[in-house]
Amino acid sequence: MLASAATATATAFAWAWHRDRDRRQAAERLAAATLETLLNAVDANDEVTGQHMRRTAAYALCLAEALGLGDQERRKVERIALFHDIGKLHAALFDIVHDDKRLSDEERARIATHPERGAEVLDPLGAFYAELPDGVLAHHERWDGTGYPRGLKGTAIPLYARVVAIADTFDAITHSRRYHAGEGPDRGLRLIAEGRGTQFDPRLVDLFLSDTVQANVRRTFQQSQQAPQALQPSRPRKGGERRADAAESAVPNVQFRWRAPSAVAEANGSRDDEEPPPPAA
Repeated sequence: MLASAATATATAFAWAWHRDRDRRQAAERLAAATLETLLNAVDANDEVTGQHMRRTAAYALCLAEALGLGDQERRKVERIALFHDIGKLHAALFDIVHDDKRLSDEERARIATHPERGAEVLDPLGAFYAELPDGVLAHHERWDGTGYPRGLKGTAIPLYARVVAIADTFDAITHSRRYHAGEGPDRGLRLIAEGRGTQFDPRLVDLFLSDTVQANVRRTFQQSQQAPQALQPSRPRKGGERRADAAESAVPNVQFRWRAPSAVAEANGSRDDEEPPPPAA
């Protein structure tokens, strides 16, 4: 009888374990699908930011591989890079980011909230990708402690965010945008070198400037110039309208300029994009 009871108990535990495993795997698949949907939504709402984040991911992987990170760690770096600027799609920032006019100090202060806004929208996925919200939050921290939003210094900044910071800056320098003409990889590498020990982790800068990484970075840069679709899907627009072809139909119909006003703000009738700029770090 004891043997039968033990067998029954073991069977029950095995069934519960498999049930929990199936639920966990289903939740993990849902989380992965959510990330893909978010990435597609970025592309659909702001192709320029989407392309920038994908190029940043490509450069970050060049550095992560040279750093000797394993496959799982490289995927963590890639995820942070792919979503590091997602906070710029917040409704309070979207029009400022896409305005061709020179930014005012107040507008710059508002844009400086995008790491926090991005971390907030990614926080529900932290149970599956623990590094993602914190990495996005920290990608504008500086090695010398003068970055934002928390003023982290040195190795207190997550390693993955330190990697992404270099890749992000390199792409911002080398790729043309509405308000900035791309200056090419030579200029980008020089400015990364100038930030050694102040803006960036000096060890990572030395590695980024090594011959092997430079060669990979330059190859990726040329690829992004000649065949950007190899780094990210190309979804051309005309007159602000979507194409009705098969590739475009795969993009979720998601309006991604989200807004999350507080109950107090709603009660007072105030707007989320009228909040005062954060205090300086």
